[in-house]
Amino acid sequence: MTAPSEGGSPERRPQQRKQVLLRLDPSVYEALARWAGDELRSANAQIEFLLRRALKEAGRLPGDTGPLPRRGRPPKGSEDT
Repeated sequence: MTAPSEGGSPERRPQQRKQVLLRLDPSVYEALARWAGDELRSANAQIEFLLRRALKEAGRLPGDTGPLPRRGRPPKGSEDT
């Protein structure tokens, strides 16, 4: 069953990404931020990456989950000139 905020059909995805408040131990955040920097991600993107990986490994990632959104500037040639 889908939640009312998700819409009625599975192929219809919400336009807005869900925002959540997350409280972390400062040392955990610092380690996460360093790891994210090593992989050229923001701390937020690193958290989402790790959560998706954990959900997939546990067999709990929903099948209709889209790919991680691409960040930054689009590649050259992909926009109208």
